[in-house]
Order: sequence, then C-alpha cells, then structure tokens
Amino acid sequence: MLTRRIIPCLDVKAGRVVKGVKFLNHRDAGDPVALAAAYNAAGADELVFYDITASSDERAIMVEVVERTAAEVFIPLTVGGGLRSVEDMYRMLRAGADKVSLNTAAVYNPHLIAEGARRFGSQCIVLSVDAKRVNAPGEPPRWEVFTHTGANPRPTGLDAIAWIKRGIDLGAGEICINSMDADGARTGYDLELLQAITAISPVPVIASGGAGSPADMYRGIVEGGADAVLAASIFHFGDYSIADVKRYLAERGVPVRQTFGSEVDTSKSSA
Repeated sequence: MLTRRIIPCLDVKAGRVVKGVKFLNHRDAGDPVALAAAYNAAGADELVFYDITASSDERAIMVEVVERTAAEVFIPLTVGGGLRSVEDMYRMLRAGADKVSLNTAAVYNPHLIAEGARRFGSQCIVLSVDAKRVNAPGEPPRWEVFTHTGANPRPTGLDAIAWIKRGIDLGAGEICINSMDADGARTGYDLELLQAITAISPVPVIASGGAGSPADMYRGIVEGGADAVLAASIFHFGDYSIADVKRYLAERGVPVRQTFGSEVDTSKSSA
C-alpha cells in the first residue's frame, strides 16, 4: 500500500506563520523558515506554504520568504497564494517549490490549471478548494466553493464536487480540500465532504481543516479516504508532534514513512 502523508501547513501573513479559527482571530505561530526546518527534521512528509493574504491584498507572493523556506527543507514543498499566471508558477518553482497550489485564480480562470499542467506537468499542480456547507437541514449535503476566505469570504456559486471534477479534467494532479466549517476548530475533518471527493477523484486527495488529534487524522484517512492529512494548529502549538501522529497511525495499521524524526521543539521557532 502507498504510505499516507503527514503535512504541516504554514499559513504566512506579513512574513509570520499564523493560525486562526475559520480564517479569523489569528495567533502568531512563529517564523516560517525556522518552523520549516523544524518540521523537516521532525519527519514531516511534505510541507505546504500558503501566503494567505496575497490574493485578498491583490499582490504577489513573498518570493524571498519562499526561497529561504525552500533552502531549509529536503521534503516536497507546495506553495500557494497570489499565483495568477504561469509565470507566477514558474517563479515559485524557481524559488524552490516542488508544487504550486491554485485556488482563487483558478476559479476566475480555470484554464490556468491546464496551462500549468501543460508546462510543468500535472504532478506540480495542486487544486486547493475552500468549501462550505450550504444545504438546508434535512437536505442532502452540498458544499459551495468560496474565495478570499477570511473576514469577507466570497461565494462563487460553484458546487465543490463539480468544481473538483472539472479541475481534475483540466489537469490538476492533486486536490487539497479545506472545510471552512471545520478550519481551526479541532473537531475533526468533514468526513462527508472527504468521502464525496475521494469517491470521484482519480488523483490524490489531501484532507485539510479540523484536525485536533491523531485520531482525527486516522479517521480522515480510513473513513474519509484521504491520501494525506494536513494540519497546522496541533503541530504549531505543540499539542502533538509528527512522530506522535505517525506512531498512532502505524500502530493502527496505516502505512506511513517510518522516519519519525527527532523530537523538535517548535516553540524555538517563535523568535
């Protein structure tokens, strides 16, 4: 069986890693470069770097921070936020990213997915989707895609499952699905949302939004069908280490890369 991946997420705002609840009330979590180095040493399988205000501020991603972060890690690095063109993607790959994550720009210009896949290969293109439940009580579950998530999220009218299908058809090689309802709440991933996506996706699916414990990550993989699980708060604030999660999963029969890494104190990265 393919090993399941554990991916810490660095949400970067004004050069610092932050984490909030449902995209609001951000707490400072440290320096992105130091955190990246710590997670690399601790045995993370991949790392995701999101410049979370690049799209809402209508500016380019912070290339110099990406370059310094990439220099510290020897695991795959995905970078997203404010990527609006193939040239932007190329700039990030040149800066050290292994994959680029498209969200807002892909909604406004879906063919950006196809253009990126043609130039760099589908394996480099991650379609990131922020989805929120919009069905009334008693109705079948339904999720809508939102952009500019934060204080003023913008509804798109796109059905999340239909949008993901289209993104895959256009060439996305991986899907990262973030539940807006669960983001930062530590109540577990939206398993219904995960199941709906993994049932139709021929490409790997990353679960995001809601991880509060290794048990949540286990359920995301076993019940939700995710190929990888992404988390931020539980790692940044020292609730659990990468080793804790991998040990928990391995003990329950989930295949993981057996490099638990050193126990790194990420609090040292707050300087």
